[in-house]
Order: sequence, then structure tokens, then C-alpha cells
Amino acid sequence: MREGIAAYFDLDGTLLDASSEKTLTAILGKKRPWRIPYGAAAWFVGFITNLLRLRAPYDAARNRGHFSLASWDTLEKLSKEIAEQKLVHRITPQARDKIEWHRGQGHRLVLVTATISPMAEAMGEVLGMDTVYGCGPTNRTGILSGSERGWSVPRRKGKVPIVQSDAQENGHDLAECYGYGNTMADSWFMRITGHPVAINSKGAFKQFAQEKNWEMHDWKIQS
Repeated sequence: MREGIAAYFDLDGTLLDASSEKTLTAILGKKRPWRIPYGAAAWFVGFITNLLRLRAPYDAARNRGHFSLASWDTLEKLSKEIAEQKLVHRITPQARDKIEWHRGQGHRLVLVTATISPMAEAMGEVLGMDTVYGCGPTNRTGILSGSERGWSVPRRKGKVPIVQSDAQENGHDLAECYGYGNTMADSWFMRITGHPVAINSKGAFKQFAQEKNWEMHDWKIQS
């Protein structure tokens, strides 16, 4: 058994053949239909505001306007229900096997995802992760405004300092650690690990992974 090693995983499109946050948003809208037009409008305002602040379109589009006026308590409860009853069935068999392999090797299992924290933590529990890093503030009480100000946001390059800090705090040598992701946005944290693994890669990310000679796999739920 090799100790002191961590496996860092992205969630949506990597371990999960689904979008956890889109699923949460859709079910929240179904339970409260008035949220659909309101959330869409709030998201659009956030998108335009972020563009005016010179944020990249990728980041501007990933504001949390669709959760504005929702309470953290509601998101916590709904996320747990969705993870245990719905998304558990969208974890691919290959992902389950790989998690079990790492666990058998004595590796720490770490989830690093841009998914909102209640959903990230609910999925982390279902997956048996040792540590979970999702998007959200330290104090999760009251109502969401739609802004990410004051939040930890593990997205794109934002995942890098989180992984580095986690490795340092837990005594890991990143050259010995694993990084799993499915997009170019994930490539930033993957490339600081010694064993990057591209999952379901397409387009530019697939070409990038091939050029870097990264291990590559397709993990999907078979219909």
C-alpha cells in the first residue's frame, strides 16, 4: 500500500454522467414554478454584469443567479434527496471501480468541483469522498443573492490553489497524486498532478490530452 497519495476528482462529466447543478436547478424550478422565469432573468443579469466587469464569458455564464432567493436550507435538503435518489444512478460503473481501486490503495479521495457546495457535499457523501471542495461561502445561512462574492470558487484555474493547499496540508507530493477531469477547465489542476487522467474528452481537451500523452478513458452510463 502506498500512503500519502490523493486522487483529485472533478464531478460532472467525470464521475457523474449528468450535470448535478442543472439537475438541482431543474427540480427546484419544478417544485417552485415561479422560479423558472425569475431565475432565468437573474442569471441573465448576472451574466451581463460579469461581462461588464471584464470576466471571461465562461466565468460570466456560471453565475448563481438561478439560485437567487433560494435558501441555503432548501438547497441542502434538496441536494441530499437528489443525490441519494436520482444522481446516485448516474455514477458510472467505471467511476465506481476507479474509486474503489484508489480506496484499496489507501489513497485519499478528494472531490474538487464548481458545483454549488450543498450538492457537491451530498454527492461527496454518496461517493464516499474523504474531502469535498465545492462552490460556496464559509457561512451558509439565509437567502442566496446570486452573487459569488466571498465564496470559494473551485473553477478553472481556481481549482489549482485549492488542490495545492489540500496537498500541502495533508502531506501529499502532487507528483505522486492523480487528477481526473473532463474539460479544458479541469486541465489546470490536472497538469499539476503526476498522474492526470482525461475522462470523456472531446475537442480541444482531447487534443490537449493526446499531446500531453495523458491517460484517457470514456466513462458513460450505457442506455
